[in-house]
Amino acid sequence: MRKEHICACSKWRQEHARYDCVFISSNPDLPGMRGLEIARVLCFFSFRYSGNYYPCAVVRWFNKVRNNPDEDTGMWMVRPALNSDQTPAISVIHIDAIYRAAHLIPIYGSEFIPRTIKFYHSYDAFRAYYVNKYADHHSFEIAF
Repeated sequence: MRKEHICACSKWRQEHARYDCVFISSNPDLPGMRGLEIARVLCFFSFRYSGNYYPCAVVRWFNKVRNNPDEDTGMWMVRPALNSDQTPAISVIHIDAIYRAAHLIPIYGSEFIPRTIKFYHSYDAFRAYYVNKYADHHSFEIAF
């Protein structure tokens, strides 16, 4: 893979917002998901300081639910990370830390999903998600 588009925009194709999820390299010495974190990109920006260019992203973090993948699906489970005051865990990172795009599948639970939920609500409407290692070959190779 040579390049990949990761979106963070409030009006995707003049309709709804689109904020993609990504794998973030947190420890390259650990294999698979043990060395990766999941985040949702809220904004891309850059700035210059002392003659250096810094491309950055504002991300909302997800925490791993367990220390191992789910036994039934083989996929890792994550949930939106919260600070101690229950606000979303958000930070600024250098874009070099972004490894590639990630696809999350909501963990639906046992209740019916309201008909008012649209596909563009999915990253905001659920409490936990599977990291979809079956999305493509590259995800399968890294999300073990």
